[in-house]
Amino acid sequence: MNIHNLVRELREPGKSKIVLLVADGLGGLPMEAGGKTELETAATPNLDAAARDGITGLSIPVLPGITPGSGPGHLGLFGYDPLEYRIGRGILEALGINFPVGSSDVAIRGNFCTLGTDGKISDRRAGRPTNEKNKAAVERLRTIRVPGVELFVEPVKEHRFVLVIRGEGLGDGVNDTDPQAVGVVPLKAEGKDAAGTKTAEVVNKFVAEATKVLAPEAPVNGVTLRGFATYPKIAKFEEVYGLKAAAIAVYPMYKGLARLVGMDILDPGVTLQGQIDTMTKVWKDYDFFFMHYKYTDSTGEDGNFPAKVQMIEKLDEVVPAIRALKPDVFIVTGDHSTPSKMKSHSWHPVPTLLVSDVCRTDEVTHFNERSCLRGGLGQFQAMHLMLLAMANAGRLGKYGA
Repeated sequence: MNIHNLVRELREPGKSKIVLLVADGLGGLPMEAGGKTELETAATPNLDAAARDGITGLSIPVLPGITPGSGPGHLGLFGYDPLEYRIGRGILEALGINFPVGSSDVAIRGNFCTLGTDGKISDRRAGRPTNEKNKAAVERLRTIRVPGVELFVEPVKEHRFVLVIRGEGLGDGVNDTDPQAVGVVPLKAEGKDAAGTKTAEVVNKFVAEATKVLAPEAPVNGVTLRGFATYPKIAKFEEVYGLKAAAIAVYPMYKGLARLVGMDILDPGVTLQGQIDTMTKVWKDYDFFFMHYKYTDSTGEDGNFPAKVQMIEKLDEVVPAIRALKPDVFIVTGDHSTPSKMKSHSWHPVPTLLVSDVCRTDEVTHFNERSCLRGGLGQFQAMHLMLLAMANAGRLGKYGA
């Protein structure tokens, strides 16, 4: 039986509340053999206290050895099989800025990059430009025209933008043009089928023109494109789980993920305190709260071990405020690991803790990779976490006679 059909059959109404706190890219690695991970290095008295009160383990975002993107990582945490729902990043970025994606659209996530005189990438993120610089560069991209299609370019944040191509006969079967490396030229877009080939032809014309119009904006003088996607069919979160859900996220992509599954998107501003204040304000209005924290991921991708430790410690400081709201189920985890040592997402299982009045506690007293390896949840697929949340919230009935 499909897991969602089983949940629909067994779910029960209730007034219990669930908080899912996602520290993006939470898991890490030691920089040297025998050393400590970022989470093991950080001072986390509040997360440690939650670990003592609850049960811990390690979640596997997709399958052992598979490195997930943020989309699959979050869909798993929301209880969707990431192998069944393969959602391109472009659609998530577009939904994250609330762009009205149509049925004939292909949405693409864009990165500004820095190109040398030889056409090779010297910085994949163009030095993380300011949002103002981003908007200026986007205005230049908006001057580009490609016959036969409409182009929409929208700013997102720092080095990120969204490109939406609208026209007949387009498809999302196109490779990323981002080689995910420096010292090489961006890849040429190629289609995997006729519809994808038509999209690729448009993209290659757009990229060629982008290099020309962005020349005055150096170091923001090139673009790479990834995550080609059309609008997918996906069951809504409330329809499956019977939970009215709120998303409290700062970055657009994570708002897009939440909007894709039908969560209400709240505006917390840009600070952790703003996120806590928003949750407190609407506490009576929702059953499920998805709170996203980005900076454990971005510091890991930058390879900045001390900064990631600091970001973990900042997150730890707000844990008491969340627990003071007395959620019936409090979960802390990540959508994937982003070790500073690797400067990228990785396949390593992610530390996870769950606190409720009816959880079976284990002997773990610290929230980190080594401790969670001994936790009572063991290692489990992330898409099963919502089943545990529902059960601990008293919202799942008995299966069978």
